[in-house]
This record gives sequence, C-alpha cells and structure tokens, in this order.
Amino acid sequence: MSLQCGIVGLPNVGKSTLFNCLSNAKAQAANFPFCTIEPNVGVISVPDERLNKLAELVHPQKIVPTTVEIVDIAGLVKGASQGEGLGNKFLANIRETDAILHVLRCFDDDNVTHVDGSVDPVRDKEIIDYELQLKDLETVESRIGKVQKQAQTGGDKTAQLQWGVLLQFKEALEQGKSARTVRLNTKDEQKFARELFLLTNKPVLYVCNVDEASALTGNRYVDAVRNAIRDEEAELLIVAAKIESEIAEFDSYEERELFLQELGLQESGVSRLIKAAYKLLNLETFLTAGPQEVRAWTYERGWKAPQCAGVIHTDFEKGFIRAEVIKYDDYVRLGSEAACKEAGKMSVEGKEYVVQDGDIMHFRFNV
Repeated sequence: MSLQCGIVGLPNVGKSTLFNCLSNAKAQAANFPFCTIEPNVGVISVPDERLNKLAELVHPQKIVPTTVEIVDIAGLVKGASQGEGLGNKFLANIRETDAILHVLRCFDDDNVTHVDGSVDPVRDKEIIDYELQLKDLETVESRIGKVQKQAQTGGDKTAQLQWGVLLQFKEALEQGKSARTVRLNTKDEQKFARELFLLTNKPVLYVCNVDEASALTGNRYVDAVRNAIRDEEAELLIVAAKIESEIAEFDSYEERELFLQELGLQESGVSRLIKAAYKLLNLETFLTAGPQEVRAWTYERGWKAPQCAGVIHTDFEKGFIRAEVIKYDDYVRLGSEAACKEAGKMSVEGKEYVVQDGDIMHFRFNV
C-alpha cells in the first residue's frame, strides 16, 4: 500500500530541514527560496515499539516495519495558482499526494530570512490556503460547466448528484473555506468528491516549527495557529526542526534518548510526526509474528479480515477461509502463540471481522 504525505509551506519555513531529519535522502537546506526544485521522496519507517517487543519473544530472522512516503515539495509563494514562482509544478506535485504536512514557521531568527519579511504563521497558512482554494475553485467551475446541462435538463441522476456536490464545494471555496469543511452525507457523494482530487480536500497536519525553548510547550505563534484552525478538520503538531537535525547526527539510540531526556522530551518530533502522518491517512497496523519475520502491515481503519489478508497477497483475499487472531497484549502477557492458543486467547474470525490495530493475524486460505 503506497501512500504519500507531501510536506508543503512557504520558502524558508524548515520543510527541507525537517525532510532531512525524516529521511536518509538529503534535500538541500539553504537560506533562499526554491532550493528544492524537484520533489524529494523518502520512504519512512513508521516507529512501532510493538515490533521490538514481539521480536524479543519470537527471535525472528528479521523485523519489517510498515512505511509511509514523505515528499518534500518546492516552496510555494503568493500567486502560485496563477503560475507564480514554481506554482504550477508545486500544485501538480501536491495533487499526487494523499495528505498534506503543512509546515509553518513559528520561531524568530534574524539569520533566516522570511519571504514576506516577518514571522506570522497564520498569514503564511492563509497564503497557501488561498492559492490552493483558487486552484480548487478553477477545477470545480470547470466540472460544473460539464455536468450542469445534464443535471438540469437531462434527468441524469448521476449528473444531478455530481452537480449538487460541486455546488457545495463552489460555495465553500468562494467563502474562503477549504473543501474539507464540506460535509457530504452519502457514499456516492464522497466517492465523487475523492475523484475530483481537490487540493483542499486532503487531510492536513499543521506542523509548527519552533525554536528549542518552545519545543515542549509551544509559544504565542503556535497558540495563534491553534486558534486559526479550531474550526477545521485538521491536526497540529509542535516540532523543533533544528533540534531534530541535531538528534539525527547521533549514531546510537542511547545518545539520542539521553539528549531527549535532557530536553524534557519523551519522544523525538520526527517519531511523533511519522505516527501523526500515519494516523492522518486513516491507517492502522496489523502484525504477523513467526521465526522468519515479525512484520507490520498497513491497512485502512475499518477494513475486514479478507481485505487485510489481501495486503499480504491477493491470493489470501481471493481464497480467504478464516483468520486466527491474537490480541497483542495477550501475546506479550502469555509469551507465545502456543500459550495463547492453550489459554483460549486465539479467536477464529470470518469474513465480517473488522481488524483492530495491533491484531496479530494468521490467515487461512485456499486458492
């Protein structure tokens, strides 16, 4: 399951620095706009402490975490929807992603220039929102022109449904609201909305890039952003990219942990960001554990057992018979699959079973 989160923001807000911390791929971090011209892609392992715990019990040959792709996209400027800066390229790159990590500068530093001359994360957010909304409005108006006649005179029910959805999006966008604020009631409406690939309909996580002193509690800039997004379907995360770049330089896990403790942080911002991105995409993890490997598998929240079986191999879904399920806590408490089975903690589930995050699965199939 290949899923991408795009890191976006104005130039010089810390996007590439953050990306460098997330990935072994080194995007150029420089103090001028457009140092990232082509999107850099990093495949990022999702931290999951459960894998290590299972490995201690199973002693597998290898551990395989699940992953998310992170794309560092060139900085956007005012007028991007009209092609200013690298606007059209930016908009094409972001359209291909599944979710947006919107980095906002929430720190003062005279040595790092701001493209608009002053630090104001709410203004920066509104600049990008406005450009994306303008592009979405262009998309929506174009589609309205194609379906309006059929909807009004042709009696085409599909066209009528599409027209109704488009009008709702048009109204919201003209009011300066993002498409994600529109509430669609039916599955058919939601399906059509996804097919439009609207930029402002993607889930978004606002990443407030702060200075070291604000890494734990945030600051007035973060408070302003939190207030600005209170009516949005969006999440907020505080990260100090400069600290994260220092953490990335440590060779050992112990050194990193000691550094975090000195700062009063329980977990690195990068780790929290990856987990938040995973959650943003509505993803969860089921596990498999055996002598060959302990592995995390990605699935969408709400999927049933056969769909999850198909993540491992399409034949598993086609020939699905049943799933043998052990809850992670039971496995760790009892110490092995055999012990769980003996204690009656292994359940046998059919096609209607909704898989839960952390389930340890074994699928039976016949093709």
